Amino acid sequence: MKIDCQQRNFQKELDRVIEKEERDGRVPTLLLHSCCAPCSSYCLEYLSRHFAITDYYYNPNITEKAEYDHRIAEIKRLIGDQPHLHQVKFEEGPYEPDRFWEISKGYEACPEGTDRCRRCFTLRLQKTCRYAAEQGFDYVTTTLTISPMKDEKLLNEIGEAAVRNLRQEGYAVKWLPSNFKKKGGYQRSVELSEEYQLYRQDYCGCVFSKRRDYVKLGRNSRINTVKQ
Repeated sequence: MKIDCQQRNFQKELDRVIEKEERDGRVPTLLLHSCCAPCSSYCLEYLSRHFAITDYYYNPNITEKAEYDHRIAEIKRLIGDQPHLHQVKFEEGPYEPDRFWEISKGYEACPEGTDRCRRCFTLRLQKTCRYAAEQGFDYVTTTLTISPMKDEKLLNEIGEAAVRNLRQEGYAVKWLPSNFKKKGGYQRSVELSEEYQLYRQDYCGCVFSKRRDYVKLGRNSRINTVKQ
C-alpha cells in the first residue's frame, strides 16, 4: 500500500535506514545530488558519518555558465576543507541548459514553486537517479530538501517515483528519504557556510528566479543571503 507523503516523517525514515545499515555493519554508497555548497555543507557533515558519498552536481537549471562554474568550485573547496568520517568524492554531471529550456517551454510565467519548478526537480532527480542506478550505488538522494523554500514531500515523491521506475528495469538503487531541515539542519548549514566562507547565492540558478528576486529587491545586484 502506498503511503501518502503528506503523512510521513522523512527524517525518522532516514534514521531507520541508518540504524539498519549500522546493525548490519555496512557503510553503503550514496549518490548525493547537490545544488550548491551551502546546502551540501550540513548534508555532507551528517551523511558522511554513515555513508561513502559521491557528491553529484547535475543542475541544468543554472542559466549562467559563470554561476555554474562558481558553484562547482565552492563545492569542491568545501569537500577538500571539511572533515568527513567516510570518503566523499565529487562527480560533475553534464551541463545541459538546453534541457532546462525544453522543459520550461510554456511554463515561463509560472510562479516560483509551482509547475515549472516541479518539472525542473523531475529533470534533475531523474537524471541523478539513473546515474546512481547505472553506477551501482546503494542509495540516492538530494540536498534540496534542506531548503526552507523547497517542498520535501514533493522532492521525495519525485525521487521515489524515479527509483521505482528504475527498479522495474532491474536496477537495485534505493531512494534515501530525507528532510534535511530537521535536527536543525538548515541552521547548521548557515553556520557551516560562515565557517568555511562559502559563496551563498541569492537565487536558485535559473533566469526566472533571478528575475523574480531582482524585481523583488528593486535593484540589479545580489545580496549575500541564502534563499534556497
